[in-house]
Amino acid sequence: MDFNVKKLASDAGVFFSRAMQFTEEKLGQAEKTELDAHFENLLARADCTKNWTEKILRQTEVLLQPNPSARVEEFLYEKLDRKVPSRVTNGELLAQYMAEAANDFGPGTPYGKTLIKVGEAQRRLGAAERDFIHSASITFLTPLRNFLEGDWRTIAKERRILQNRRLDLDACKARLKKAKAAEAKATLWSDEVEKAEQELRLAQTEFDRQAEVTRLLLEGISSTHVNHLRCLHEFVEAQTSYYAQCHQYMLELQQQLGSSKGEIFSGTFVGNAESTSPLPATASPPAGAAAPLPAVPTIPVVPTIAGMPSTVAESVLNPSEVKPPASGTRRARVLYDYEAADSSELALLADELLTVYSLPGMDPDWLIGERGNQKGKVPVTYLELLS
Repeated sequence: MDFNVKKLASDAGVFFSRAMQFTEEKLGQAEKTELDAHFENLLARADCTKNWTEKILRQTEVLLQPNPSARVEEFLYEKLDRKVPSRVTNGELLAQYMAEAANDFGPGTPYGKTLIKVGEAQRRLGAAERDFIHSASITFLTPLRNFLEGDWRTIAKERRILQNRRLDLDACKARLKKAKAAEAKATLWSDEVEKAEQELRLAQTEFDRQAEVTRLLLEGISSTHVNHLRCLHEFVEAQTSYYAQCHQYMLELQQQLGSSKGEIFSGTFVGNAESTSPLPATASPPAGAAAPLPAVPTIPVVPTIAGMPSTVAESVLNPSEVKPPASGTRRARVLYDYEAADSSELALLADELLTVYSLPGMDPDWLIGERGNQKGKVPVTYLELLS
């Protein structure tokens, strides 16, 4: 019991001595032992490494998991040392919705078929994203966390011990200085000075030993940089592989959709009332303008005339020779200004109304437009078809 009381009293005395020394240093009333320039550089480098590692780690976590609630959940599972449950990626969830929509709309319809194809591509993209997140977590995030939760905590602990040893050393220096001043005035016995000198030698030895331990840990930051560099290369390789997979999946999807695009769009412009596919967009609207939604798909078609080429592209369109269908022409509103590229096209002004119809074999991105006695080709994407 007496031993514990003495130890507590001793610890309290040491703490008070350190607090006094620290306060006097802040007030400029006490001298402070300065570390050498190389040691200070090591400390600054370690702090810089710790700060940037934290920022890179946090932002990489945001990149891999943008949902903050999901990140908090994963953090709690890690702290509880439990396995994080598997979570459906956004791409996989979108694929599920598209598959269900295709079943409702009819998997045999053009829209349903396309939903199934796009949904499958989204599923593959989601699976690739899951693999990338798993790989990046192991090869990049885990080493950064290990540094912050392992090596850095050890460095911080030894630095705190070094700080205490320095305060003890400077307090001993101050006591020795006061003892010598009192001895000079003959108010203090010489044995008190010897005791202060002995305490100073012991404090200096402990400070030097702790400084060497801390220095070795700080110099190990160079090895940390080498390790993080290797992990960064692995992260880039995983990211490159992920984006290459995504690119390949989208190319395959583009080829699948391209093979059926012509059939779907041609059906739209020859009056297939069952098709609801959107109008193609070869002639792009002006920059910054939103692409219009198509109106009802049935566009009147001029009957084939004997001797007329099967494809308009095979001959030069002469607007004066084109006759509108006997019935069923459509009205359209112009969405954007359009300047005619040649004499076969009709210049357009936004908000004006036209009569439009199509020709057999005509490019589905274009229609014949009439305004009074003027006639010419007009781009579909510049029009809003009216009911």
